[in-house]
Amino acid sequence: MSAQKAGVLPISQQSTFVLSSLAYHDYEGVAVREDEKPRLQADLGNATFLMLRNHGLLTVGKTVADAFLAMYAFETTCQIQIGAQSGGAELASIDARVVEGIGHAMKVQGLDGSFIWPALLRRLDRIDPTYKN
Repeated sequence: MSAQKAGVLPISQQSTFVLSSLAYHDYEGVAVREDEKPRLQADLGNATFLMLRNHGLLTVGKTVADAFLAMYAFETTCQIQIGAQSGGAELASIDARVVEGIGHAMKVQGLDGSFIWPALLRRLDRIDPTYKN
């Protein structure tokens, strides 16, 4: 998706969460130069989701749980879009007013990880508790 000029399209419920706080950063090569840092920060601004053009995805959050759940939503959005596009049919877009309404709700409520994060940790404990080491 990071190589698609149109970026994230409003075609799924998940995309509305991402579109509520999405920014883009154009590819400048491997991000090891000091002079790119201020541009990355400026492009991210107050957004939660950052599409690094021709590279990949980045998310931020107040907690690890929030950043993880944001990334999960971002990756799911991309999977849904690629899958939908692979069908070759014209895609149905979600009305911009609906997307704006979700954006307002997300600013009020956020992607709070406090509800699901403990359940994810319990699941991880069952699968392999050595992650704690």
